[in-house]
Amino acid sequence: MFYVATDEEIKSGKATDIYFIRTKRILEAKGFSGTRVVAEVTASKLPERWPWGILCGVEEVARLFEGLPVNVYCMPEGSVFYTRDYRGLKEPVMFIEGPYGEFCVYETPMLGLLCQASGVATKAARVKKAAGNCLVVSFGTRRMHPALAPMIDRAAFIGGLDAVSNVVGAEAVGQKPVGTMPHALIIVMGDQVAAWKAFDEVMEPDVPRVALVDTYYDEKIEAIMAAEALGERLFAVRLDTPGSRRGDFAEIIREVRWELDIRGYKHVKIFLSGGLDEYVIPKLKKAGAEAFGVGTSISNAPVVDFAMDIVEVEGRGPCAKRGKLGGKKQLWRCPECLVDLVMPFGAKGPKCPKCGGDMEPMLKPLVKGGRIVAELPEPAEIRKYVLEQLEKLELEFEVE
Repeated sequence: MFYVATDEEIKSGKATDIYFIRTKRILEAKGFSGTRVVAEVTASKLPERWPWGILCGVEEVARLFEGLPVNVYCMPEGSVFYTRDYRGLKEPVMFIEGPYGEFCVYETPMLGLLCQASGVATKAARVKKAAGNCLVVSFGTRRMHPALAPMIDRAAFIGGLDAVSNVVGAEAVGQKPVGTMPHALIIVMGDQVAAWKAFDEVMEPDVPRVALVDTYYDEKIEAIMAAEALGERLFAVRLDTPGSRRGDFAEIIREVRWELDIRGYKHVKIFLSGGLDEYVIPKLKKAGAEAFGVGTSISNAPVVDFAMDIVEVEGRGPCAKRGKLGGKKQLWRCPECLVDLVMPFGAKGPKCPKCGGDMEPMLKPLVKGGRIVAELPEPAEIRKYVLEQLEKLELEFEVE
């Protein structure tokens, strides 16, 4: 019914570019199908001059290569990665070794699984870094094909967001979906107060009472109306004011906060949504916002432009096209300062050039001989790993 590739089509190698199928046929016809190679995955640059990225999609890559005669080494899912190491050498986030004719058709789906999920996870991590301790909810699945909802919300959650609103997306991360109410509820019922009270009467007690307060009147007027209608039961008011009607959004937030506070509603939080990203959130947070629903900027995040290149061929040793470094490599990282060094695979682990500490290998066995050998952590565990790394990272702009 819908234009999506099935699991079988992806797993069989059909969801690929035709030139890989032609390459496979030629290699088979000329007796090169079994030639073993090492192919590495790198990103030459990151979107929007991001200084770092978050690797995501690794579990799906493991499923993709499961059953194939290959070995896959990869950074753990949720790892911070850079395009280049401390010395300026391109960093591999993954390498695959095996008969090229057996895995060449999987390059297209493998890159697709990594590129989009890593873009979403990175954008989510940047948003969470900017928001700090404030609640951030993924609101963006409505902007993308619904078949992608689980991937988008999984990547957003792994990237550090606190919750997701899509039901099937929440299932993918083992969490309860989080959301408030649409303008449609208020418009259908014809009255803001009636809609807020109906929500309070019908919804289960564990659902936070968050009133949408920008449907008909000024935001501070509706915020006061909601507080007076629900009193202590009101958890937050949500402002989804469109950009064309905002003016100075931070000033609107200050007004709402002031009017609630002087009337004794200091417990009511201010929840924002609509056109938010890491660049505007710090200013709005400073004005008094305490929670954010972030949609399009995360779900439509630019993809990370990963590429796969052969760097070693059986019988000929290290070899690579122009602009790439030949030979199988290991990526070493200082766990304290997150400094990386690229070294030949098998070389002795170096000391951190920045702090002098011991460095750890980041490319670890994921698949061996077609069998998944790495643990595949739950999304909540990966998210915790991401948040620990974010504490050691900075954005390229100042967050007050």
